[in-house]
Amino acid sequence: MTEIARPSPPDGPGAPPPDASGRYHFHALQSADADDIELAEECALSVVYNGLSQAVMMVTPADLEDFVTGFALSSGVVTDASDIYDIQLAGQGSAREARVEIANRAFWALKQQRRHLAGTSGCGLCGVEALEQALPELPSLRPSAPPSPAQLDGLRERIAAFQPLGRHCGAVHAAVFMDARGELRLGREDIGRHNALDKLIGGLLRNRIDTTGGAAVVTSRCSLELIHKALRARLGTLISLSAPTGLAVEWARSHNLNLIHIPHRSGPRVYSPAPSEPTA
Repeated sequence: MTEIARPSPPDGPGAPPPDASGRYHFHALQSADADDIELAEECALSVVYNGLSQAVMMVTPADLEDFVTGFALSSGVVTDASDIYDIQLAGQGSAREARVEIANRAFWALKQQRRHLAGTSGCGLCGVEALEQALPELPSLRPSAPPSPAQLDGLRERIAAFQPLGRHCGAVHAAVFMDARGELRLGREDIGRHNALDKLIGGLLRNRIDTTGGAAVVTSRCSLELIHKALRARLGTLISLSAPTGLAVEWARSHNLNLIHIPHRSGPRVYSPAPSEPTA
């Protein structure tokens, strides 16, 4: 089997990825004079496992190998990165394809899932199986210490250095990894908040970065799907810059995932582990 090509260790943030944005003309509402602006690009990426088309995702056309790796793990297609044998990218522009070779046991499980989830074109996923996919049984993490207040100090400002595309043209979410010492190690961006976290997870795996004691920071709101991804990637702490949903909090608490929200104008709010009950 062909091993996934692994990039060199990251050396910090840099310029916006090539092809991730493009220059477009616009004019003001009450003027016909044209001007130029950079806009984030997106493309349709078809993800094909062992010749079987599984999903078409709208993504920012950058760090696609990272996305494919993270998506396979965080969506439950594989349970370990070693089950991904090879990734081949094809296409260009707005239509692309990722041909992924996975272990036979993972492919068999994927085919079984597709068979059980067959439904009408109107609803897509139906019945009990769809509920099980939305609310899967996931193993709990081993309890771990959340980051210290010092590690969270100025985090909003610090992660800006890992958002080159966002600074360049906006319209993208970011996911950044902070290690156990509080140092920011890796960042990924995408038009989709789920995609950004998938890219980060894939980047951590492909760069062989130790995630023990670390945290993923997402610039978006935190809903249940992000909790699922963090749990499957065995990330001990998830930090969001926008509020979590109630269900996300419940799942984080029941699965030993540290969940922290950093609001714009107040200190960090630790939702998981659960705080002590207020005294009367």
